[in-house]
Amino acid sequence: MKETDIAPILAALGHSARLGIFRLLVRAGETGLNIGEIGRHTGLPASTLAHHLGGLVQVGLVRQEKHGREVVNHAEILAVRNVLGTLIDECCIGVDVGQEEEMV
Repeated sequence: MKETDIAPILAALGHSARLGIFRLLVRAGETGLNIGEIGRHTGLPASTLAHHLGGLVQVGLVRQEKHGREVVNHAEILAVRNVLGTLIDECCIGVDVGQEEEMV
């Protein structure tokens, strides 16, 4: 992954409400949670919750499935694993001090 792909994901998780929603969905596992359930757990008003869920969906951290009138939300665990893997893949390989790397 490129840094331009990683930055929006980390930015989305950088807000306490979105981080809380994501962690809640991680705990819910594959069954996921509908919007009402997330609201009950977080105490967020519906419009605020919709805003934050939209941000998580936009960057690929949450997948939504429609079941009739209900929307079930699922954490995309693989997306976070990819981001974290990319951040630590080059751990301890050293840095060539005489050469600048392009950070894009």
